[in-house]
Amino acid sequence: MVVCTCGKPAVVKTSWTNRNPGRRFFGCPTIGSNCPFLGWLDPVMCPRSVDIIPGLLRRINAFQGVVEELEEQRSKYKKYIIISWVLFALYVYFNA
Repeated sequence: MVVCTCGKPAVVKTSWTNRNPGRRFFGCPTIGSNCPFLGWLDPVMCPRSVDIIPGLLRRINAFQGVVEELEEQRSKYKKYIIISWVLFALYVYFNA
């Protein structure tokens, strides 16, 4: 077990900085702590990975934003279709 400098068991966190994208490390479990403890769990990445991964992460985030927008549109159109079916059924019922 890895222990933080403040005496608490360290927790595994993930770095999302451009220099260490996706690299796991041990850190202080206290959120917002000024504890300087840091111990890397994963080995250093090759320079090519460090160059490529941030761009890939940005693209994934952009695509996730597009997916969320499309899901909202789909939900809206689904409601419109249901409302139109109900109105059509009422029209047919009262004009039959």
